[in-house]
Amino acid sequence: MVSERNPVTIEEFEARAREVLPPTVYDYYAGGAGDEWTIGENRAGFARLRFRPRVLVGVGERDTSTEVFGARLGWPAFVAPMAFQRMAHPEGELATARAAERAGAGFVLSATAHDSIESLGQGDLGPKWFQLYVYPDRQLAADMLKRAEDNGFGAVVFTVDTPILGWRERDFRNDFEIPPELPQVLLDMAQDLTWADIAWLRELSSLPLLLKGILTAEDAVRAVQEGVDGIVVSNHGGRQLDGSPASITALPEVVEAVVGRVPVLLDGGVRRGTDILKALALGASAVLIGRPNLWGLAAGGEEGVLAVLEHIRGEFDNAMAIAGVRSVEEITRDLVAPA
Repeated sequence: MVSERNPVTIEEFEARAREVLPPTVYDYYAGGAGDEWTIGENRAGFARLRFRPRVLVGVGERDTSTEVFGARLGWPAFVAPMAFQRMAHPEGELATARAAERAGAGFVLSATAHDSIESLGQGDLGPKWFQLYVYPDRQLAADMLKRAEDNGFGAVVFTVDTPILGWRERDFRNDFEIPPELPQVLLDMAQDLTWADIAWLRELSSLPLLLKGILTAEDAVRAVQEGVDGIVVSNHGGRQLDGSPASITALPEVVEAVVGRVPVLLDGGVRRGTDILKALALGASAVLIGRPNLWGLAAGGEEGVLAVLEHIRGEFDNAMAIAGVRSVEEITRDLVAPA
């Protein structure tokens, strides 16, 4: 259990996590690039949208479930790929994945996870995808993709916005390093990747391939032309290029550019069920939820993550009912308008 009196809001979970985490670890999880403007903008972007709810629809029976690349989800959410989760709790990614399965959400395993691909491939952990970085030694990527496919992962999420790590001043100030008692993870990314490498990745795996880190119509169109199966609109949680737009702000541009040819997901700033409803109204097929799960993990391990996800899922169902929609399929663009 998290405590006798569980936190209610995501902010309360974060406050509890901050109490128990070493300051350097909290700053690593919470921080972003530069002035951290984009982190704030990820939340502000949602605040600039208003609902246009419909009434007298008859919402006594609602269905929050959806399907993305064959993954049947209880609600349109995945746990986003996040590095080094054993810094938050000894059970790390395994605890988070178990909580996601219990909450009816999908799970995306980071290439920089402390728990292995094989450990997440064991047992019934629900829908799971693998997030890929490409390193200077390209064979490492090839090996990871084979291991992911062999261990039952359903898709590959290739992060394309990280040729180098962003300018993260909290980490500079703290001289951040992975604690020596934990497995050390490779962080040196390949800086010579081009669109031509999409074909190379296609040759390595038959799994659906999504590109994570797209923020413009131009890149969305190019991604579809190169044959990717999906796009994740993301600014890396504000951790890469400060001054990038909020993910929710970039979403309509990307959705319009792909004109339904591939699913578009959203990652960045999701803290509430109402955020999910807004993202789906703007054309997202599902969302990825990041930092809130780390706060739940630090506050209470698997049960803490479960509490976070159930809180957000409950609010999503509540918002659907009050907005006048009975299923994910009924969420349409006319449900939201600029503030």
